Amino acid sequence: MKTLLSTLAAAIALALILFVLFVFGPFSGRHGDQIGAVSTNFRLLGPNDKVLVQRFDDPKVANVSCYASFAQTGGVAGGVGVAEDPSQFALNCVAHGPVSLPADLPEQEEMGAISASLLFKHFIITRMVDRQTNTLVYVLISTRVLHGSPANAVSAVPAGN
Repeated sequence: MKTLLSTLAAAIALALILFVLFVFGPFSGRHGDQIGAVSTNFRLLGPNDKVLVQRFDDPKVANVSCYASFAQTGGVAGGVGVAEDPSQFALNCVAHGPVSLPADLPEQEEMGAISASLLFKHFIITRMVDRQTNTLVYVLISTRVLHGSPANAVSAVPAGN
């Protein structure tokens, strides 16, 4: 009986790991380039709490970059990567050259993610197209496997065509 329970527990753990890898596998290649960090709270053990800034270049619209700043928890848990970061962030997107909307650009599409905990929480950047005003709108939200957060940030970039 004891062997059966341990085998069942191992099977459930493996299924959970495979589920998490399947659900979050698409986020693996869409992380931004880290620009810098500012320490916000001293921790005696482990790294300090900080605010990080990452740049996300829009992969489908030339000359548009989004800068996301977000809180990162330090301490022992943060140092080993198991702390959950708070849903505190900001977003600013800029054009650093002429911007034109590709004809096949989807009306809405996820374009990047920031991991905010080991497995379950991410900050997602989504691009939306406002065709009436020829503007790109970027939204940064917090999401979890079971439930997200109403926390969000928005930024807009006008296109020239």
